[in-house]
Amino acid sequence: MGFFRYHAENRNITLGEYKFGPLFMRLCYELDLEDSAVELIKDQHLRGFFSDSTSFNILMDMLFIKGKYKSALEVLIEMKNQDLKFNKDTYVLAFAICYKLNSPESFQICTTLREEALIKGEILSRRASCFAVALALNQNQLAKAISIFSQIMNPESIICTNLNIMIHIQSNTLKTLIDILKDATEGNLSRFVKRHVFSEEVLVKVREKVKDVPALLAKFDELNKKLHISGQVTTYTLDALLCHTPSDRQPHTVLLNKRTVSRRTFQPLSQSLWAE
Repeated sequence: MGFFRYHAENRNITLGEYKFGPLFMRLCYELDLEDSAVELIKDQHLRGFFSDSTSFNILMDMLFIKGKYKSALEVLIEMKNQDLKFNKDTYVLAFAICYKLNSPESFQICTTLREEALIKGEILSRRASCFAVALALNQNQLAKAISIFSQIMNPESIICTNLNIMIHIQSNTLKTLIDILKDATEGNLSRFVKRHVFSEEVLVKVREKVKDVPALLAKFDELNKKLHISGQVTTYTLDALLCHTPSDRQPHTVLLNKRTVSRRTFQPLSQSLWAE
């Protein structure tokens, strides 16, 4: 195959800082060749061709979009085995993949990667940490979820707001739940001040939690009505909020989110996860 021959003949030739790996992965993305890309990136004969985090990030993002989380985890493990440096995007993707797999094994992988990153002095993004918190909650690891959440810098986001509610639901701190919702309805009324927004799905879980305490249930229904009237409730689920791609994407990732339909299958594509 010409691809292998090219690498074998040019593995010791450098073209400045230019790397062909990311270009090849973007081509695979455009042509929906993620399965072939996985095989190639793991091929021992091509070691050195994909010698950068960007190539692996693009492939993991591609697999995440297609819902191929196990394959994405294989790529993540391969990246670690090749001792390539993880960057901010890598951690977002890694924790998101582990979150989607939602198993004791993926939780352990996420925890280990996070601890190693902190030991190295890496600064983990809020988005990566949110995936770690959500995974811990899904695995009923409440203490770990609380610990990770407490370390998030500037937890003023819609995702953090809803994760905080989920933490209190699992903690069974019912009065605190009501107090949080009460504070949200009584905050600054100025339209220039960002107000807390709650997921309808999360609010339903709050109601389920307080339904056996008549006084709290009545207060919740009152606050829930106020939140809806003031436009502080979204129909997006917590999962949808976590996996939503911000509109202010970084320039070097624009290509990944350009298309919404596959050129090969003509099927809709989900938005790219790789953005902060």
